[in-house]
Amino acid sequence: MRGLVSWACLVVVVGAIIVRAENPLPIESANVLPEAISDDFEFRKFEIFRNAAIVPGATPIPTKDLMVDFERKHRIWGALTASDVSVRTGQYFTFFWRAKRPANLTVRLEYRQANLKNYVQARELYYPNAKGSHSSEFAILGNDYETDGPITSWRAILIENRKIVALLQSRTWQ
Repeated sequence: MRGLVSWACLVVVVGAIIVRAENPLPIESANVLPEAISDDFEFRKFEIFRNAAIVPGATPIPTKDLMVDFERKHRIWGALTASDVSVRTGQYFTFFWRAKRPANLTVRLEYRQANLKNYVQARELYYPNAKGSHSSEFAILGNDYETDGPITSWRAILIENRKIVALLQSRTWQ
């Protein structure tokens, strides 16, 4: 019994390490790349979650929807102090994509924030020899979110050999 408990703890710790990748930091500059859209790569869907402090009478409105409430609690799980909650406050982007053939791919999120107007920032995740279905999560949190404001427009791109092979963008992206 004791061995089973220690084995279960080990599996949980290893699983948490594997599943939870570091949140990528902004890159120096989002270079313009040529497009070479390919049917071998595609974005399947995306999710955006805004985890802002709940202020009565303001946005986001306190909800009785259990799924939204769970997502908020999930994102701030482990926060013990107000500063811990502040560090987890912001916008989370999750992109689900597929590669039909093996390729060295980079997923880049380019975005603009309210207080920075037209200045484009970007974050990247690298996937060597990627094939099949994947999900990539980007989070603009804490000080980045508080000082620069919410995301006003964004686009996600898959890059292979410095060429854009798949693209997904918000309606407000120009």
